[in-house]
Amino acid sequence: MDRRELRAARRADASGAGPTLDERAPARYPGAKGAFALFGEVLLTGLLVTAAGLLVVTLPAALAAGIRHLRRYVNAEQSHVKTFWQDWRRALPGGLVVGLAAVLLTFVLTLDIYLANSGVLPGGAFISIVGWAGLVVGAVALLVAAGAWTPEAGWRAAVRSIPSSLAADPIAALYLAAAAVLVGVMTWMLVPLIVAGLGCAAFAVVALPARRGRR
Repeated sequence: MDRRELRAARRADASGAGPTLDERAPARYPGAKGAFALFGEVLLTGLLVTAAGLLVVTLPAALAAGIRHLRRYVNAEQSHVKTFWQDWRRALPGGLVVGLAAVLLTFVLTLDIYLANSGVLPGGAFISIVGWAGLVVGAVALLVAAGAWTPEAGWRAAVRSIPSSLAADPIAALYLAAAAVLVGVMTWMLVPLIVAGLGCAAFAVVALPARRGRR
C-alpha cells in the first residue's frame, strides 16, 4: 500500500465510513465521532429548521427535514443543505395540516392559561397546570411525529405511530418533554436562542434510538 492509499485508508477508518485498519467493530454512528463538528451540525440544523419554520405552520415539515438531516450526518451519509430543503418540500403538504392543528391547539391552551391566570375561570390554578401540561404533551407528540415521518409513509402514518412509540419507551417522552421545555425557556430568555433549542430538540429525537440500543 503506497502513501496515498494509506492516507485514504486512514481517512475511511477515522470516519467509520470504510474498512477499519485494526480488527474492531465499526462505529455505530460514524458521522458523530467529532464532538465539536457534531455540535456545529446541530446548530446548523437548528438554523435550517428555524428558517424553514418561520411561518409556524411550516414548523412540522422543518423539524422532519432537520431530523432526517441529522440522521444522515451521524450515519456518515450525504447530508447537504440541499437535501434538507428537498425533504422540507416533500414534507410540506401534509406538514401544513399538522402545523395548522398544532397552532389551533396551542392557541386554545394558551387562551385557557391566560384566562386561568386572570382569575376569570374557577379553579384557575388547576386549569393553568393542565394547560401547560397540554402544551408540553403537544410538543412531544410533534417531535415524535416529525421523527417518524418519511417521504414514503407520509404524515398520516407518522401521527398514528405516536401512541405506540411513546408506549414502547415512556422514558423517551420525558427526554423529549425536557427538550421541548428547553426550547421554550431558551426562546423566552433570548429569542435568537431558538436556533440552538430547535437544533437540540432535533438531535434529541435522533439520539433516542441509540439510548434504547444500549439499554
